[in-house]
Amino acid sequence: MRTNRFVLFGALLLLIAALTACTAPQTVKETVVVKETVVVEKEVKTIVEVTATPVTGPQKGGTLAIGLADEVVTLDPADYRDRATETVIRNMFDGLVTRTTDGRVVLELAKSAELIDDTTWEFVLKQGVTFHNGEALTAEDVKFTFDRIISENGIDYPEAHTSSRKGLIAPLESVEVVDDYTVRFHLSAPWPVAMQMFVHQQIIPKDYFEEVGNERFNKAPVGAGPFKFVKGSLGDQIVLERFENYYGGADELPPVGPALLDGIVFKVLPEASTRVAALRSGEVNIIQAVPSHMIPVLATDPNVQVVSGPSTQPTWMEMNVNKPPFDDIRVRQAMNYAVDAQTILDTVLGGLGIIIPGPLSPYNNFADNSLKPYGYDADKALALLAEAGWTDSDGDGFLDKDGTKFSFVIDVRPSSKAIAEAVAGQLQDLGVDASVRVWGDYSVLKPLMLEGERMAYIGSWGDSAFDPVGHFEAKWHTRVEGTGNGRGNFSGYSNARVDELIEAGEVEPNVEKRHDIYDEAQQIVYNEVPAVFLFLPDIIEASTTNVRNWNVSADGRLNMHDVWLSD
Repeated sequence: MRTNRFVLFGALLLLIAALTACTAPQTVKETVVVKETVVVEKEVKTIVEVTATPVTGPQKGGTLAIGLADEVVTLDPADYRDRATETVIRNMFDGLVTRTTDGRVVLELAKSAELIDDTTWEFVLKQGVTFHNGEALTAEDVKFTFDRIISENGIDYPEAHTSSRKGLIAPLESVEVVDDYTVRFHLSAPWPVAMQMFVHQQIIPKDYFEEVGNERFNKAPVGAGPFKFVKGSLGDQIVLERFENYYGGADELPPVGPALLDGIVFKVLPEASTRVAALRSGEVNIIQAVPSHMIPVLATDPNVQVVSGPSTQPTWMEMNVNKPPFDDIRVRQAMNYAVDAQTILDTVLGGLGIIIPGPLSPYNNFADNSLKPYGYDADKALALLAEAGWTDSDGDGFLDKDGTKFSFVIDVRPSSKAIAEAVAGQLQDLGVDASVRVWGDYSVLKPLMLEGERMAYIGSWGDSAFDPVGHFEAKWHTRVEGTGNGRGNFSGYSNARVDELIEAGEVEPNVEKRHDIYDEAQQIVYNEVPAVFLFLPDIIEASTTNVRNWNVSADGRLNMHDVWLSD
């Protein structure tokens, strides 16, 4: 059996240890069986906060504010594919199952889950669960939720379209209500990662949704999660309050019962310096995406603790393979040699992360460990570019071909700005006129990239299941409208053999055969380089020291049900 090593919480920079009076990290090793097929070894390191305030136990009350690095795109659980939105939604909505911070899948709304044959899952729901409006949650709500996701054009706002979450449950053909509290999911084929992928679907109330409609639901969402919506706007802040009649959540994630916090405020703060200032002033209690160069500053603040751990979001620069100059494989190869990923990791991210060699995170259970990073080699990059016809013919310091300068724009969201600027700077030094454009509204940028109207994009894609399903088909499968395949394929990459392998790997129950399938697919993508493979950055988050029972989660989600504030 093959194994991968996943380090959940990495140690902070040595600089922090020098600047703080933290006690020594404690290390715990766990072995977790995932679906009885893949073993993931995890090393957990706990960083003790700078100033520890003695407490006797969980305390109820207080409103906790969170500084988000990216905008929230919607409050509809069926209509998004980004982590900031998921963080907000999953504090309002619960699913049949959920994932712990160390990657385990545990029951949430369901009291049992059983694979009754190779292609049928049966869930029995907990009874007595109510939505925020008082409606009882039943199997009809579960069926309605999933029918919206798997139906073509199942979402009708702002215009009819198919759910972007459909790709996360691609083999699901139909949902059957057995009785008020029993529901069966019928799949087209065996699906080894079913439980991991059910984590990403949250249940909505059928009656309320049908009464108010899609548009109104987006503005006044109702879920069955620990917090309920009060008010807010997507680009500014969203205010939630404790749901007093909450059924309790996952039995394996204490404390079970209503949340301890009175409420949560999610504030959209795209600028890193603004987030850090808000944390230090006490305006917010938790911030995402802490810049590594600000860690030493935060480490000297007695009211702040910083937590770091590997993420599940590998970062690439995807190149539009269907337009010049990136339609030439030699140019794409050259870009991989032209970018010094290690230097960017060290200088921009403080070395907190690892270089990735190809299209999957090294921590993915099916990553091909034989692949090696292209590595920085400016001479090889220039030679490949010259072979493709790009030289500095007029001596102006920039490469050109047939009278056209090698020039393109790298598109990014605010959280990737510093990385993109570093990449552009290195390419400029090599004679490539690369510039950066920051987009505040991802909902505007994404369709432009999917339609092939942009040239390059630096971003990431979630890999929280530690399995290619939900990840590989999104990034490297030919885009097929309405299926979920290629839903995040911003390079326009298409290879029939890769498509075939992806589709085979999704339903192959034998672990070793799946390794063979995905090894071949990774090798092809690695050779055809639709992206500059950069790194898997660590998650770096920080909080005020009165935030309790919170830790960085590998999937980037902030689950506030179990969190509390000390005096």
